[in-house]
Amino acid sequence: MSEDPPPIPTALRMQAHACRRLGSPLNGALLDRAAEDWLAGGPVKPLLAPWAHCGVRALFDAAASLRLIGAWHELALCGDDPAMAQAYAALDEAAIWTAARHAMVADRARMAAFMAHEPQTNEVRRAICLVGGFLEIAKVTGLPLRCFEIAASAGLNVSWDRYRYRMGEAAWGDPAASVSMDTDWQGPPPTAEIPIKVIERAACDRRPTDLTDPAQRRRLLAYVWADQPERLARIRAAIDVTLAQGVTVEAADAVDWTRARVAPVAGAATVLYHSVFWQYMPAQSQTALAQLIVDIGSSATRDAPFAWLRMEPDPQNMLEMQVRLTLWPTGTEQVLATVHPHGAMVNWTAT
Repeated sequence: MSEDPPPIPTALRMQAHACRRLGSPLNGALLDRAAEDWLAGGPVKPLLAPWAHCGVRALFDAAASLRLIGAWHELALCGDDPAMAQAYAALDEAAIWTAARHAMVADRARMAAFMAHEPQTNEVRRAICLVGGFLEIAKVTGLPLRCFEIAASAGLNVSWDRYRYRMGEAAWGDPAASVSMDTDWQGPPPTAEIPIKVIERAACDRRPTDLTDPAQRRRLLAYVWADQPERLARIRAAIDVTLAQGVTVEAADAVDWTRARVAPVAGAATVLYHSVFWQYMPAQSQTALAQLIVDIGSSATRDAPFAWLRMEPDPQNMLEMQVRLTLWPTGTEQVLATVHPHGAMVNWTAT
């Protein structure tokens, strides 16, 4: 009777497949090499030792595979390892792997320290998945918005209303915005003629990224896949906007911060929003935050509505990403769209 394959190489290969499906053949190939290296007892194995006790699901929840490729990319971006930098600049898979195998021994402590911090991609293009929800809230309530983002990382999507969006035949936002994005938009676009006024915005993260710190800024870039240059260009432009606007992200637990900061206010629609965050919370925190959100919603009125807007995996199918909106005082919930995890596709299904 054959034994089940070890979880770590299985998870590495599954992430390799996901990377290819999401448009990164480079990382797909590198992670397949990493799986073989782990099985052979190579330098990948000690780097992933902190997750040796995990099953495949736990490895995905911890994003262990993404931490590994992020550590390689960060070393290339910093320039301390010329071989890594040159290989990544050329997007030469074989050269990257050769340099990475050497670096995983020579710079193991540095990589292990990088991997100890959970990934924070702060993918800017997720804003095009959420903007339809903000438009829906403004349309239904007819009120200005107060926007509160949890798990905001560096706060790049705190400035969502300062970007330009193309949604199929519709567009919204300042045509002169330095950050603009489109997507493979499927289905009818949301009503895009609605003006939105954001009168208050705030954000928190358990470990926010300080964009004024070059090392933390580089960490953010490291999680953007090297063979997707348009994503790197977009995040760099968004970093410039965020710094220029003086956006701050408070260091706080999502549950505690929401309890202290978020409550309906007359004359505005209060919006709590987040993206690709829920799965990384402990189950106890998920339960506490979900109950808190319902409690906040129960205090909403027609003049002081409360909205919960999120882009997260379908609770019944973790492989499908959805945008959901719950709007109080009625507590009506709807799935607005199914979306690509990085915003490359939006299938708008809301009526």
